[in-house]
Amino acid sequence: EMSEISEKSKQNVAHGLAWSYYVGYLKIVLPRLKKSMEEFSRANPNLPACRKTWKLHILVPLNCDVYDDLEKADSNIHYVTDLTETILARAGTKKRAYKHSLYAIMDEENQLWHCAVEYATPLQSLYAMSQDECAAFSREERLEQAKLFYRTLEEILKGSKECADAYRLIAYEEPEEAETHFLSREIVWHLRQEHHEEIAVLEGNHPHTPSTTLNSAELNLQISVSDLPQPLRSDGF
Repeated sequence: EMSEISEKSKQNVAHGLAWSYYVGYLKIVLPRLKKSMEEFSRANPNLPACRKTWKLHILVPLNCDVYDDLEKADSNIHYVTDLTETILARAGTKKRAYKHSLYAIMDEENQLWHCAVEYATPLQSLYAMSQDECAAFSREERLEQAKLFYRTLEEILKGSKECADAYRLIAYEEPEEAETHFLSREIVWHLRQEHHEEIAVLEGNHPHTPSTTLNSAELNLQISVSDLPQPLRSDGF
């Protein structure tokens, strides 16, 4: 009965996508990210190094509108290079490559901020499902699924010691009226917060951790305790 209720409400879709994204990707790449950033920083000493920004910035647009080319999403976002690849044998594929792209984000004062940034790829699946008659996803259901995906992923990552301080979720809603540099401003806001955190630590202060642009409470999604992801376990089950 519970399975039928979950299937009808489609809650299992967002949960499954979030867990698959974590287990099949984030848990693999995030523990290795800082090493890649350190290698890049040593090879490029001319670029400013803010260690607090040495994390993967994961974009979560709640409308599930994902661009394959970030430079086309916002002209203030410029591709710089790819970080060092992680090569692993995975599910029968030998030498599978995982890599991240480094971007320079220009702010309103023409200052450049460098960071690794990419979209949460499962949102592409949610968008595709809303366009497929077989999935029967309405636009409203897609929005609720995107919110649930974000909440679930947030809870999973909070419980993951391997991924601690190696990511930043950037959830946002696109403005009703198109803004040319909306995305770059969103990213820069987070980079500035991280930069302020690093300065505070160096000065011996104890900065509070700023919330993301849209935090869990602001997503306005009612989720019961039983709907939330279960705590991660280390016993292999």
